[in-house]
Amino acid sequence: MPCLMVLFALFVPRVVIVLLWLFSHWFSGIFNIALWPVLGFIFLPTTLLWYTAVQHWFGGQWTLWPVVGIVVALLIDLSPASGRRRAYGR
Repeated sequence: MPCLMVLFALFVPRVVIVLLWLFSHWFSGIFNIALWPVLGFIFLPTTLLWYTAVQHWFGGQWTLWPVVGIVVALLIDLSPASGRRRAYGR
């Protein structure tokens, strides 16, 4: 059961990205080339979602709360790959 929860948590941001791309214009006009959203979808989906939220809701202004949010999003995206692997290897 815990493995299913981990898989669910890993795929939820990606599902949200796909649904936003299919049913809205959320990503239109934010990126100049399609490489960045594809890389964000694969490697940093929560960070991609927060970056686009800052572009929409904060007008692209990187003040205190958007920066705090991007740090939290990066920690969410990068934490499963760093700490748990070292703990299991011991």
